Amino acid sequence: MASGLAALLDDVAGIARVAAASLDDVAAAAGKASAKAAGVVIDDTAVSPRYVVGFTPDRELPIIARIAIGSLRNKLLLLLPAALALSALAPWAITPLLMLGGAYLCFEGAEKVLELLFHHEQHDDTGPSVDDPAHLERAKIKGAIRTDLILSAEIMAIALAEVATAPLLTQAAALATVGVLVTVGVYGVVALIVKMDDVGLHLAGRASRAAQAMGRGLVKAMPPLLTGLAGVGTAAMMWVGGGILVHGLDHFGFGQISDVLHHVADIVGRGAPIGRAVAEWFVIAIGSAIVGLVVGSAIATVIARVKRPAA
Repeated sequence: MASGLAALLDDVAGIARVAAASLDDVAAAAGKASAKAAGVVIDDTAVSPRYVVGFTPDRELPIIARIAIGSLRNKLLLLLPAALALSALAPWAITPLLMLGGAYLCFEGAEKVLELLFHHEQHDDTGPSVDDPAHLERAKIKGAIRTDLILSAEIMAIALAEVATAPLLTQAAALATVGVLVTVGVYGVVALIVKMDDVGLHLAGRASRAAQAMGRGLVKAMPPLLTGLAGVGTAAMMWVGGGILVHGLDHFGFGQISDVLHHVADIVGRGAPIGRAVAEWFVIAIGSAIVGLVVGSAIATVIARVKRPAA
């Protein structure tokens, strides 16, 4: 009896060790995948606040919550099964699809740069302007979830590429973890950003001069913060998109651009008095962004010519 109990306890301990190792594998894979997807996450965070502009303060958090739920549904119910099916049935297609998504990010980033340089009219694709606030809110939320689907697809594709060699269950757990963490992180930060001016107004009404000064500072910081986020998001799209394209070309045997970037990064890193790794990272990131800008500008030019009406 005692020996049977001991054997059972040994089995339980063995199962626990396997489970712990699996959790470690999932955590490591999710962490690596999340780091690789950081650029797209930054862009997602930068894009999202504009969907609550123009609404009363009491509707901002409910709108963000509904967008976050839609984002989670995109990731877990649509993209996760599609990613696992792709990994199981056509793993060779992961890199080409990732490069296609990278080219799209390059196009989006370059289009914003071209609009800024040549003062093209910005187009708002978040829905029509209507008098009914409820209808406008629904239209904004639908537009936000559509945009999120594109960015979420790129996040999940990047994550899948990082865990493609792991067992299928580890892939599923890692992708689900990435999806939940990214969604909570992005929309948690977005909620803080959009309520920053309300916090500032509240502090500005306090009796304390220090609180008043801090409140006025938060209110004044809101417009430049949103502008800065937009700039960071644009740079992140080109950096991530260009990096995906460079890595994809290297994967298919065209590693010349990657070799040049790493050679220049090595030269700059050896010349840096401190922070060699940081210096090398910046060089590769800037080089990837330049590649993204060139590729994205070429795509934007072709699309503009195709759309141009015949004379």
